[in-house]
Amino acid sequence: MPKNRLPLVAAVYLGTFVALLDVSIVNVALPTIQQALHTDFGGLQWVVDAYTLCLSAFMLSSGLIGDRYGRKRSWLAGVGIFVAGSLICAVAPNLPALLAGRVVQGIAGSLLIPGALSILTQAFPDPRERAGVIGGWAAFAAVSLVVGPVLGGILVQTVGWQSIFLINLPLGLFTIVLGAVSIEETAHPEHAHLDLVGLALSILWLGALTFGLISAGESGWGDARTITAIIVGVVGLVVFLGFEARTPRPMLPLGLFRDVRFAVANVASFALGFTSYSCVFFFSMFLQQVQGWSPTQTGLRMAPAFLVQIVVSPWIGRLSARYGHSLLMTAGYVLIGLSMLGMCWAGPSTPYAVLCALFTINGLGNSLAIPTGSAAAMSYAPRERSGMVSAVINATRQSGLAIGIALLGALMSMRATSLLTGYLRDAGVANAEAVARAAISRHDFATDAAIGEGGVHQLFASAYAGGFHAAMLTAAIAAFLTAALLAMVLAPAEARSARRAKQQA
Repeated sequence: MPKNRLPLVAAVYLGTFVALLDVSIVNVALPTIQQALHTDFGGLQWVVDAYTLCLSAFMLSSGLIGDRYGRKRSWLAGVGIFVAGSLICAVAPNLPALLAGRVVQGIAGSLLIPGALSILTQAFPDPRERAGVIGGWAAFAAVSLVVGPVLGGILVQTVGWQSIFLINLPLGLFTIVLGAVSIEETAHPEHAHLDLVGLALSILWLGALTFGLISAGESGWGDARTITAIIVGVVGLVVFLGFEARTPRPMLPLGLFRDVRFAVANVASFALGFTSYSCVFFFSMFLQQVQGWSPTQTGLRMAPAFLVQIVVSPWIGRLSARYGHSLLMTAGYVLIGLSMLGMCWAGPSTPYAVLCALFTINGLGNSLAIPTGSAAAMSYAPRERSGMVSAVINATRQSGLAIGIALLGALMSMRATSLLTGYLRDAGVANAEAVARAAISRHDFATDAAIGEGGVHQLFASAYAGGFHAAMLTAAIAAFLTAALLAMVLAPAEARSARRAKQQA
């Protein structure tokens, strides 16, 4: 890598670090935030999804903003807005205020995350060199995921949950200064057009669907509010796709999906968000609520999932050049599925050695799937559309995360509530269903004299583990199906494309 581009790479890596640090820190702090702000499990889902929903909904338009008005300008604006959102979160006195700050952070992240890949793509036109830089970007992102849980746990226990947001302020301001002096401005305005109707429709369908799925976990699938929201979400998605297909300058060019490689890469990206990204939320809750570890201990125990990414990610560029994207992606999703399938046997007394092995397998799967998926999608589209393509691949991934938190969380909550209701009824507890719902949703225990406080907590841990298993099994199935799709569709398509390229050379 030329030395004159090192400051540029450092700025982009650091910007990604700031955005992802916040995600990993928040997951560890969720139980503490739940107690401090007196919210329920659905509220915790929204703490994560308020960010990811805005991230995915605004990301397509944000990519176009970079292409049209300048990638450097839009990326630096994203860092500044993210700092402002972090400050709002830090001073939030209640859940609505915290969610407002998360929305601001999500909008900022929609400028930051696709902007990083777009800037790197423009700065490194050579495919091999670009793959190496993107691999390093993924490794540096993994560093934030390692540091986040550990640092977040320490900050939560020693300073308070607000400090996990305040730490973004000095980091963000330094990133702005570094990026301002090192990144060169690039733009392709002739390929970009803001699609405000498409933006509104994307917010509508994704927000309604997410609301409906979270509501299902609280009120059940038969609740009128749940049914209405899910119908609005599905209809909104159909209308959104129909509008994007007809409008002359869409924010989501469906023509890109005519290339089966690009289409499958985005399906895989959605699945990655749905499975591996969303399960960090559930891993943190499991370690704290089922096994009883503190935030700091939880962060340390989750670290292997991210440490392995630091070790493996820098080698992904060379491996991709030798074996192709599809093989590494397929192997990655198989490993992710195996790790989550193994989690279906984890319980309150599962030794950490077992969990450590599963976290390591999961991290290895991520290190294969994340950078190759991003690099593959970027290579399947014209270079002048890099901002748009980066936005699409990240939007599908974040959409998968938002829906994964909502759907897997609903399955977990319903299964845990059902199991705990049965346990309490067998123990002779009155109003078992109401007690179970309060315990699972709000972590509010009504101790029964017949079984004692310790007995209630033991039953809660067993039921919560059962709900965790339901979420993990669903995620594992999704990962294995994605691996099958990659093996049966993407690998042959990639081989055909390589043969055509040789014939034309």
